[in-house]
Amino acid sequence: MGKVLIIGAGGVGSVVTHKCAQLPEVFSEITLASRTIEKCDKIAATLPRPIKTARVDADNVAETSELIRKVSPDLVVNVALPYQDLTLMDACLEAGVHYLDTANYESPEEAVFSYKWQWPYDERFKSAGLMALLGSGFDPGVTNVFCAYALKHHFDEIHYIDIMDCNAGSHGHPFATNFNPEINIREVSARGKFWEEGNWKETDPLSVHKPFDFPEIGEREMYLMYHEEMESLINHMPGLKRIRFWMTFGQEYLTHLRVLRNVGMTRIDPVRFQGCDIVPLQFLKALLPDPASLAANYKGKTNIGCMIEGVKEGKRRRYYVYNVCNHEQAYREVGSQAISYTTGVPAMIGAKMIVTGQWSGKGVFNMEQFDPDPFMADLNRYGLPWTELFLE
Repeated sequence: MGKVLIIGAGGVGSVVTHKCAQLPEVFSEITLASRTIEKCDKIAATLPRPIKTARVDADNVAETSELIRKVSPDLVVNVALPYQDLTLMDACLEAGVHYLDTANYESPEEAVFSYKWQWPYDERFKSAGLMALLGSGFDPGVTNVFCAYALKHHFDEIHYIDIMDCNAGSHGHPFATNFNPEINIREVSARGKFWEEGNWKETDPLSVHKPFDFPEIGEREMYLMYHEEMESLINHMPGLKRIRFWMTFGQEYLTHLRVLRNVGMTRIDPVRFQGCDIVPLQFLKALLPDPASLAANYKGKTNIGCMIEGVKEGKRRRYYVYNVCNHEQAYREVGSQAISYTTGVPAMIGAKMIVTGQWSGKGVFNMEQFDPDPFMADLNRYGLPWTELFLE
């Protein structure tokens, strides 16, 4: 049994808290903290068991480390904004507690998605005898574990990986984002990038696309993007020749995004307006629906998985492993839509791996560096069942 401090009370934070509360035999005490304690109290009121709540400014290392010492958890689960990863890692080091997050650090001033800021923390965590687990969401997270599982059980070498993320749900709004609008639009607007034969290759944003027939959903157009799990997987998949990441978008979403970009509303640099500096993307975020508000009316499913090619005992093999998640089922269980659910459940499972000692180590780690089997078993057990297909 372990104590966990969850920082962040958005859609994903709500799911993580609900799923941890369902496992009192693992998480004996839960504290949920956010800059706005009222959000924490609102989530706490919906849970099957009592938890503690607290207010914390995750940008303030001293304040956060003080809360960590007060709570004395075994693990801090960071589901705040990616901008706060480094301050929360600093606070965990200062307070002497293990750390977990679901997405890489992002600089508010620069839309660059990379582990280059977090990997250098490895020696500090090693010296402190602590563990930091990076990217324990779905992509990154489950997709990394899918690859590790495939390598362990089905391949001697993996040569090609295509990570494919499809949301075929409908929320009834002409334009909205499924998670934090600022983070989402920064990600989608960035240049595409993939790794091939030892080099990174770039493309114009959303310029490379092709159709794919997703199980339980049907054919959807998917677009090549950059995603941070590729950055770690190229280090841990022997024989890898190429890795790409794809995400589906509807034409209505793309049209809105194109117009917003053309008129400058996706800019992340300050603009002077009526004597004040405003960041257009942050202003746009204030106008768009709160992603948590989409859940009640969300219909449809997501499909996220990995198409993997390589060799086993000298023979070529093509293998597809994926999860399908239903928006309405997620809402019935935890009051959230499937995008939050597919991130929050793996965060809980990653926390469970650490608290129970099934995954352990000193330093900074990515998901594929651990035994995938217990994590894969827990995906089936706690709401994200997976399917594997041998195509060749």
